[in-house]
Amino acid sequence: MLGGMHLLLSGIVGSVAYGLARPGSDVDRIGVYAAPTVAFHGLRPPRESVVTTDPDVTLHEAGKYARLALTGNPTATELMWLPDDCYETRTELGDRLVAIRSAFLSAPRVRDAYLGYATQQFRKLASRSDGTFSADTRRRTAKHARHLARLLHQGRLLHATGVLEIRLADPEWFRAFGERVAGGELDEARALLAATERDFDTTRTPLPDRPDGAVVERWLLDVRAAHLPPELSGR
Repeated sequence: MLGGMHLLLSGIVGSVAYGLARPGSDVDRIGVYAAPTVAFHGLRPPRESVVTTDPDVTLHEAGKYARLALTGNPTATELMWLPDDCYETRTELGDRLVAIRSAFLSAPRVRDAYLGYATQQFRKLASRSDGTFSADTRRRTAKHARHLARLLHQGRLLHATGVLEIRLADPEWFRAFGERVAGGELDEARALLAATERDFDTTRTPLPDRPDGAVVERWLLDVRAAHLPPELSGR
């Protein structure tokens, strides 16, 4: 519980989940919690998110989480696709969220979200990837390049197969790509971005044009019903 809020699902994301972590890498966590349903009717609505930096934890209230995941947000989406060993909290409602993860997906939103986030990473690279900066800046640049390649890889596979790969099959490729781009090979990142955009446009996808909002809403309504006081829920 978080001050009356109930954690439904949480886990380790980021480099640890992807298989890209090095000694000393940050451990990032994300989770979904439910606020008491009656709190939404008071003068002070419950917090939609709780974020800390030491440790790095982001928790979203169930309603906000559902809205984020329906947009195709990569960070929110990956919580539902983690390897079993990355989950730290699993409740019945959390397991039900994982069970309906495909309902959040749609081809246009996956394309726009993953290409959009990867393009943001490319802009950061383009501003400083001539290989002449400090060692610290070079490390950050390599990290942005890995993020770009990982987002493009995950988005392309999700769009083509309907399955999100979290733990990368060849993490060394992504590390090497990051180092090459940080060393000045910006054209390689530009080419990867362009090739992936073409793949999105030409590859057939099993994903629907729209997410299944009705399935997601049923889950959210069940969350609300489960967090009513006993005298109001009929239990």
